[in-house]
Amino acid sequence: MATTRVKIFGAGSAGNHLANACRSLGFDVVVCDTDEKALGRMQKDIYPNRYGRWDPAIQLVLNDKAPKGGFDYIMVATPPDSHMPLAMEALEESPKAILVERLPCPPHMELAHEVWEAAKAKGIRAFAGFDHLVGRAEESAEEAVNGRAIGDVQTIDVDYREHWKPTLDAHPWWTGPADAWIGHWEQGGGAGGENSPALNLWQHWAHLLGKGRVAEVEAMATYVKEGKGNYDSALAVHLKTEKGFSGRVLQDVLTRPARKVVTLQGAEGRVELHLNHNSSGDALFLLRPGMPDKITPVHKKRPEDFIAEVRHIWSAVKDGKTSPIDLQRGLDTVLVLAAAHESEQRKCRMRIDWSIGYTPEAIVPCV
Repeated sequence: MATTRVKIFGAGSAGNHLANACRSLGFDVVVCDTDEKALGRMQKDIYPNRYGRWDPAIQLVLNDKAPKGGFDYIMVATPPDSHMPLAMEALEESPKAILVERLPCPPHMELAHEVWEAAKAKGIRAFAGFDHLVGRAEESAEEAVNGRAIGDVQTIDVDYREHWKPTLDAHPWWTGPADAWIGHWEQGGGAGGENSPALNLWQHWAHLLGKGRVAEVEAMATYVKEGKGNYDSALAVHLKTEKGFSGRVLQDVLTRPARKVVTLQGAEGRVELHLNHNSSGDALFLLRPGMPDKITPVHKKRPEDFIAEVRHIWSAVKDGKTSPIDLQRGLDTVLVLAAAHESEQRKCRMRIDWSIGYTPEAIVPCV
């Protein structure tokens, strides 16, 4: 059997996780970066400190010397503003699939629609790295809801509040948010971009429940100008779908300890999915009137999220099945995030016209 070959753009935190995940599954891995120092950090610092030792089977090269062609999967784990250009280049190599890590692209969505259309035209699977959707905790929550443990779901609320200290700790060469994309909302950073799994989780559950896509967005944001940075420190978003189902999402980069909770309120109780509940992993809460609360821990470490993501992509490609992390779903999230920023700036509710495609022109004020 031929060995699966993977090329990864980006030797930062996510690139290391993806490389480790691919090697854990026995894949050949090439990691590319524009910066020789980043490649050195990966080999001498990040990878061995996280996973116990450096894996000499991983090939490290600068982008301009990277091999082209013959890869089964190409993964992009660079800052969001380079995701779509690199994805377009990756499609030219005709891999089985491409992956862009979250956030798939900044709110300006440049090239987003073109990449999506090109992937479809070439018959190449494309994914967005919202790995929380394919983890064991999410699967357990879906089993509880589908099994009607809480009856019909009436509301969805998502709190995804986390100080960005863990992100800064994972990138110690940054002195602060303004040093990188995370401190610039227009580049895909800030609370909306850094904690974009919140919007993605809400949309995912609305999809699972047959409530349709988000049609209207109303948001309030707190923007902070700090040095060269300009980011939203907190973002509160109210959403309404095409079928009139509504809910809310709260995101910030201020909260310590973190709170990452999806609340599914049903007619007969509620399910709460707690991501990173404690140092041991996630947890699922099932709360019903007149019955003891049921708390199910889901033990895991961060590298397992990426292993599950890569395994899921491999399986989805092999079986030809649709996936909750298909690129289309990820771009749906970016378009809603873009509408949220537009809502705050215009001080009004925004409507999304999905027929126009993945472009800011799809966002218009409600009348």
